[in-house]
Amino acid sequence: MAAVSNTSVESAVSLRNVRKRYDLNEPILALDDVSLDLLRGSYTAVMGPSGSGKSTLMNVVGLLDTPTEGDVVVAGTDVSTLSEDERTDLRGEAVGFVFQTFNLMPRMSALDNVALPMVFAGVSRDDREARARHLLRRVGLGDRLDHRPSELSGGQRQRVAIARALANDPELLLADEPTGNLDSATSADVMALFDDLHAEGNTVLLVTHERAVAEHADRIVHVLDGRVEYVETLVRS
Repeated sequence: MAAVSNTSVESAVSLRNVRKRYDLNEPILALDDVSLDLLRGSYTAVMGPSGSGKSTLMNVVGLLDTPTEGDVVVAGTDVSTLSEDERTDLRGEAVGFVFQTFNLMPRMSALDNVALPMVFAGVSRDDREARARHLLRRVGLGDRLDHRPSELSGGQRQRVAIARALANDPELLLADEPTGNLDSATSADVMALFDDLHAEGNTVLLVTHERAVAEHADRIVHVLDGRVEYVETLVRS
């Protein structure tokens, strides 16, 4: 694993002058000179129109993609110095993902879905089952441990996905349109859970096109044409 950088220990993630270029039929600059810090314990939303670069930004932060230029530091580690295997290890340790489409294993129970990341982390069966039970109780699904995704509502499946994202106690919780497939009442329940997780000290970054969802965060990063257009700090009444 790479050495700890000089970036402030207060930052869970630091991006400096990041560019991401895709060479398709013609070069596409998805991120253009983006600099951004996510402080530990912060709650940040990213908004922007389709094609603005918000998903690419999340993928770079979450170590799913590598920048063409610039520096990315995650959990104190300079990502540019890592091999692909080391990036995979850091992603499994430091980042938890929640996706719009849940991405649960359809033939596995809720308990086994939540325990799965801990299998790859080398956690013993007893310990991972105990933590999975704890996390499912934490998200209000203590009575759904043996249910498969097809036996759960959309909101319940998203709660399983959130519990799974927390399995390895990550530095950062990333959510990509976490309410996109949910009705308004269920969306409110899921966002209340994110509020609770943030209040407990988790660092949260979510991508959304919904203003009401973004307003759960402490600040909104507005992106346009691959650049940070402006950062809006939300004032609580």
